[in-house]
Amino acid sequence: MKKILLVLSEWGYWGEELIGPLEACDAAGYDITFLTPTGKKPTPLSVSCSPGYIDPPLGRSVTSEEMAEKTRQVNESNRLDRPKNLASWIPQRPYPSSPTYLRDMEAYYMKLDKIVAEELGEYDALAIVGGSGAMIDLANNQRLHELILGFYKLNKPIAAECYGVACLAFARDFREKRSLIWGKHVTGHPIDYDYLDGTGFEGFHGIDGSNRGFGDGYINFGPPFYPLEFILRDAVGLDGAFIGNVGHQTSVLVDYPFITSRSTASSRECGRILVQVLEKGLTRYGW
Repeated sequence: MKKILLVLSEWGYWGEELIGPLEACDAAGYDITFLTPTGKKPTPLSVSCSPGYIDPPLGRSVTSEEMAEKTRQVNESNRLDRPKNLASWIPQRPYPSSPTYLRDMEAYYMKLDKIVAEELGEYDALAIVGGSGAMIDLANNQRLHELILGFYKLNKPIAAECYGVACLAFARDFREKRSLIWGKHVTGHPIDYDYLDGTGFEGFHGIDGSNRGFGDGYINFGPPFYPLEFILRDAVGLDGAFIGNVGHQTSVLVDYPFITSRSTASSRECGRILVQVLEKGLTRYGW
């Protein structure tokens, strides 16, 4: 049985971007291990459970009754109750100001190498779910970057959806500091689809310790923190390409080992293509 490590934000994931790959992997008989940054149960964005919600850039609902119900069912089940804790698994890189920096870095790399050699081998692929929460605790999560590098070293498939693709842009060998997707063909949330207002975050977090956060658990940040398309264009370099496929209903690319998916409507295709990569050895798709 193949095993998939599936990463979710604790600040709000988009329901369909979980359901798409999850259903494909379930149908293929794969074993799923869920992973969150601190081991807390992830929260779906409420708009991804609301069919009446109109996506401003697209001017239409991007949440069907079917997907809203499936998201609610998964959230209310016990499947996501006890995800693997990234922070307790992957070490934190030492600060250069440490008085024992060189020894600390030696210990750091020894632990990482041990995890890659002895633990990552049990997984067949890594998948990163999108949604606005990914901007907060996944995109610049150094521990997640090291996990991505580990799967890359083992030549295992790495799938990312929507804002989850930012993790691939920022993942890089700390010594070389060049993006892991340099020279690759990727897709992701294009600037055409960026909100001018309403980029929301939800979860158990609250800066006052009440676990309520702003607005009883909902935070409206306005526009996204960053234009993902521009980041991806810069990350792939002159020999790579960002392909948004704006105007097409879906956009999923495979430039092995990476599988990238544009946004919500591409989620089912992303799951289907991930299975094809694992079962049929697909190495190129969509470009």
